[in-house]
Amino acid sequence: MVRKASVKALVITMAAVLCALLMTASVALAASGSKAPDMQKILDNIDKLSTFPNNDFSAVMTIVSEDPKKGVEKHVVRMFRRDRENKFLLLFQEPEVMKGQGYLLVDDNLWFYDPESRKFTHTSMKENFSGTDAKNSDFSQSTLAKDYQVKSWSEAKFYNYDVYILELEARNDEVTYPTLKLWVNKEPNLVLKTESYSLSGRLLRSALIPNYAKVGSAYVATSMILIDELVAGKKTQITLKNISIQNLPDSVFTKSYMERVNR
Repeated sequence: MVRKASVKALVITMAAVLCALLMTASVALAASGSKAPDMQKILDNIDKLSTFPNNDFSAVMTIVSEDPKKGVEKHVVRMFRRDRENKFLLLFQEPEVMKGQGYLLVDDNLWFYDPESRKFTHTSMKENFSGTDAKNSDFSQSTLAKDYQVKSWSEAKFYNYDVYILELEARNDEVTYPTLKLWVNKEPNLVLKTESYSLSGRLLRSALIPNYAKVGSAYVATSMILIDELVAGKKTQITLKNISIQNLPDSVFTKSYMERVNR
């Protein structure tokens, strides 16, 4: 009888302790306001913070690529972008032998123009930009929320920043990379580092974005370092200057403009 009473008392005591622990955890959670962040919403924030829905965007890009075999090459490119219509125009200014060449994105079609032959050639957003470590898709507006879903995430410190580390999986096969890993500043949601992977999980490229400038209500990456993870010592640095959000004539985003500006 004594033994049964002891067991019963022990069960009651354990239940009371468990209940107290649950209540304590609930109070702590309520006090801290802890709630798992919506990572898909963070992807949407990243897109919004880098997009100009009501203004055109233009800048001059200096692209310096280092290749163990080719050495150092420099390109200067004039960039025009209209996010509300998903258009961009990239015109080479340097080197002299490439002056007048360019890329035009219209209606999801990307064209390369060669003023010497006066011909437009259809190309892909997945291709490397003029032999550098940049991809043509790097120059279009960000559409992470549309193209990717969050597979997993964690919190960490990246240098002096509190960040989320997001592992993304592509929703479609139109994206340049099927898997991405992002280091995203918690406030505001700016991408500080990316790793781009193949379908088999092989790391192909890393990118560091050390500097942003606030332009209107959006943020522009004014410098970016792209590292080829397959070729040791191969990397590309992109810097932006002469940034403007003044609206441009509709004619800028046309084939006829590319032909005319090179005459």
